Amino acid sequence: MGNRFQEALASGRVLVCDGAMGSELQKRGLSGGDCPDQWNITRPEVVRQIHSAYVQAGAGIILTNTFGANRIQLAKHNLEGSAKKICKAAVALAREAAGPDCIVLGDIGPTGEFLEPLGNFTLQDFEEIFREQAEALIAAGADGIIVETMTSVEECAAAIKAVKSVSGAPVVASMAFEPTANGDFRTMMGASAAAHAKGNVAAGADALGVNCGCAIQPMIKLVEALRKTCAKPIMAQPNAGQPKLKNGLTVYEQTPADFAANVPALIKAGANIVGSCCGTTPEFTRKIAETVRSLQG
Repeated sequence: MGNRFQEALASGRVLVCDGAMGSELQKRGLSGGDCPDQWNITRPEVVRQIHSAYVQAGAGIILTNTFGANRIQLAKHNLEGSAKKICKAAVALAREAAGPDCIVLGDIGPTGEFLEPLGNFTLQDFEEIFREQAEALIAAGADGIIVETMTSVEECAAAIKAVKSVSGAPVVASMAFEPTANGDFRTMMGASAAAHAKGNVAAGADALGVNCGCAIQPMIKLVEALRKTCAKPIMAQPNAGQPKLKNGLTVYEQTPADFAANVPALIKAGANIVGSCCGTTPEFTRKIAETVRSLQG
């Protein structure tokens, strides 16, 4: 039997991914100083509930609650030795919620650090750190890996290579872009869509992604730009509109219906997997899934 995620990518169907995890945890009591990834162990029922809500809403892909479960990020909470334990628990929770048909992707986020000479880390350091996380996620039963919200092609490529060094599982490489004054898109580190495609496909990515950074309307143009540079499947996870500060809190005001109204254009632009990012909820996933079903019949 082949890998279920690889088979889904090859099917030609538009796939639906889940939405935000962090804001859903915050609704349930996660505070600014807490480690979201540790909740896989300390509050497993909450994490499982969120996964289940997305599956029930129509997600065919869910991401593990391991965005920050690398040694560097965990060290901020004095948990640097807990990466494997957290990743194992996270996959188990996602798999319980997924059931027999839903795909589980192990989520790998950035280290939050810089490579030399801007920082103190080498590419070999990054690969070693990501390898530890990837090995734990794959060993626990993830169908594949998503490397997401990256701003540096070099760091993203290091994570891809780390995954490929321990497994043949498929990898989605997703980067966070913002619109520029010139009308194109760049990551915080200045990477273009073309650089994303060239560097990360060369590193071994099986699919490319764009997530966070912008709302769904500009992401349509971003996906168009990425599609011009590659033939790989593309995953798009826009935010729920542009964030606004209200009473000291970050608020996303786009409604699920307004978001979903743009999904056909996103798919036409070249997206093969549609999910959502900051500010979204299971209701966004429900509207996305309804829209995809109506398009595919």
